Amino acid sequence: MAAAPFRTLFASPVWAAFDRGDHCVAVARSELLAPLGREQARATISFDRQPGRRRGELHLRLSRPVLSGSTVLVQAAGASFQLATRGADAWSTGPAQEAALIAAIRAAGDLRVRFRSGDGGHTDRYLLAGAPTAIDAAAAACSRAR
Repeated sequence: MAAAPFRTLFASPVWAAFDRGDHCVAVARSELLAPLGREQARATISFDRQPGRRRGELHLRLSRPVLSGSTVLVQAAGASFQLATRGADAWSTGPAQEAALIAAIRAAGDLRVRFRSGDGGHTDRYLLAGAPTAIDAAAAACSRAR
């Protein structure tokens, strides 16, 4: 099977945007680098080329798995959002929340993701310099038909 097309749309020291063929993403890693042996926490905002599909879905790969029964809370620009979770992943819950999250990201200097894991409370922090440009590049690229 051939690899999907992959094209860089935008890159800054913090955020980047990529066209992956059937979808486009704006992505950043958390402010702190993961210790050896742990996966890097990252934020991805996805857009699909097909109408009616993902139009700004936020996916977070957390620095640790979420404690069963606890929540993931995202805070940006004075707004808070509760995400759907499974293991070390968290997602936005639909188009209205995704639009509000993107608006908050545009207005904020950082994004904080608070959650509990088996070893206590944690905060994954993301700097947002370049985020609006990365989001716009991903959204624009996937709004065009191939």
